Amino acid sequence: MLVLSALSLAIAGTRAFDVEGMRMVIRFTARTSLLFFCLAFSAGALLRLWPNSWTRWQRRNRRYLGVTFAGSHALHAAAVVAFAIAAPATFVAETSIVTYIAGGIGYCLIIAMAATSFDRTARAIGRPAWRILHLTGSYFLWAQLMVSFGKRAPGMPLYAAFLVPLLAVMAARLIAFALSRSTSGQHAGRVVPAPSQSDG
Repeated sequence: MLVLSALSLAIAGTRAFDVEGMRMVIRFTARTSLLFFCLAFSAGALLRLWPNSWTRWQRRNRRYLGVTFAGSHALHAAAVVAFAIAAPATFVAETSIVTYIAGGIGYCLIIAMAATSFDRTARAIGRPAWRILHLTGSYFLWAQLMVSFGKRAPGMPLYAAFLVPLLAVMAARLIAFALSRSTSGQHAGRVVPAPSQSDG
C-alpha cells in the first residue's frame, strides 16, 4: 500500500496535481486494482489447475492480495473525489445515477470483504455468512470491472485488452469448479471394496 500510495502521489505530482494528474491516478489505480483483484479471485482455481510454487504462494497470500486490492481501490476513490472537487462540471457530465449506485454497492462490498478478511472478524460473522459475502462480492466486483473497462473499449480499443485477464480468471474458476464437481461425483459413486483376508 505504501508503494501504491507513493506511486499515485508521484504520478499526480508530474502534472502538479491538476485535473489531468487526477485522471492519470484514476487510470493507474483502476489498473492496479484489476491486477490484484485477478490475483485474489483466481488463487484457488489456479492452484487446483496448475499446482506449482507460484500458485501455492498465490493461494497462501490470497487474503493479502485481496486487502491490497481494497487499498488500491481506496486510492482510486480518493482520486475520483479529488477529480470531482477539481472539475465538478466535468465529473457530473461523465457520471450517472447508475455509476453512483453500482459504485456505492461495490465499495460497500469491498469494505465488508476487507473487514472480514482476518481470522477474528471472519469467525465473528461465521463461515456461512463469510462465504456468502465473499462469493457474492467477488462476482459482483468481477462484473463491475467488466462493465467499467468494457464500456470504454468502443472509443479506446486498448481497453479491450483489460477484459482478457478478467475473462481468463473467470474461465479458470469455472473449469476448476467443474473439475471439483466431477471429482466429488466420482468419489460419491465409488464402491468401497470389501476387506481382503490380509486385512484381518
